[in-house]
Amino acid sequence: MAIFSLQSTPTDAAGWLDLARRAEAAGFDALLAADHPGSCGDPFVALAAAASVTTTIGLGSYVSNLGVREPMLLATAVATLDVVSGGRARLGVGAGHTPAEWRAVGRKRPDVAGRVRRCVAAAEAVRALLDGEEVTVDSPELAVRAARLESPRPVQERVPLTVGTSNSTLLRWAGAHADVVGLAGFGRTLDDGHRHEARWRADQIEAQLARVAEGAAGRARPPALEALVQTVTVTDDAEAVAAQRAVAAGLTGPELLATPFVLIGTEDEIVAAVAEHERRWGVTRFVVRADALDPLTPVLHRLAT
Repeated sequence: MAIFSLQSTPTDAAGWLDLARRAEAAGFDALLAADHPGSCGDPFVALAAAASVTTTIGLGSYVSNLGVREPMLLATAVATLDVVSGGRARLGVGAGHTPAEWRAVGRKRPDVAGRVRRCVAAAEAVRALLDGEEVTVDSPELAVRAARLESPRPVQERVPLTVGTSNSTLLRWAGAHADVVGLAGFGRTLDDGHRHEARWRADQIEAQLARVAEGAAGRARPPALEALVQTVTVTDDAEAVAAQRAVAAGLTGPELLATPFVLIGTEDEIVAAVAEHERRWGVTRFVVRADALDPLTPVLHRLAT
């Protein structure tokens, strides 16, 4: 069965808590909070609040920028969330891309290779801290000295790790170490520092999946594959909607509909598309934005039965 998670960020208390309740009732697997310091709420404060009004839904950041998040502080936040939620925390990480986030903490954004090295080192450190190990790292990208997360300890034996990326090196690392590989579909970061070129062509997706498979070689259980869905539209004219959206992605309408990064069509067509994405790409998990909650609720009910 396909698994859906909902990503959002709070703008007011009542709306956020209502969203958490509705997401759980609709059958979403997790509520995920964006993590962009300075332009959205702190995910762990928001998710702790959501934990107080829910009982089963998973809770995690999607994704935390390991370029500016320090391993000790991130591990502490995740462990605390796991405690207050009764074992429902998720850990989502990425290398980061927004220049303003580095400037805000007094750092210069590294080049791609530097961001990848920092991400891998920090992810390994956070994973080890959550697992109860002592961590020392001394590298140009990361310094951690005799760090140990003594308290609080997570409720879960292992907090699930999602790595969101399109970078080849990180895809291989995630294939080897992550529980979930989040296919972001992102290419080059645009001049605004937030938006990206799309990397949605079939050959680009296949190349990303090949890197994950390389990393996962030898694992008894490879990581699950998850797509970050940018558009969800329930419509009886999927071709027309796709044709409009496809131009920006540099694709034709049919090519766009074949990617796992959009879900466009009638409920029947979306159910069929989800099945096809699993068959063709191996994608069994999807992250959608908050505005997809109502349109997708009947689809989730159908998928569950």
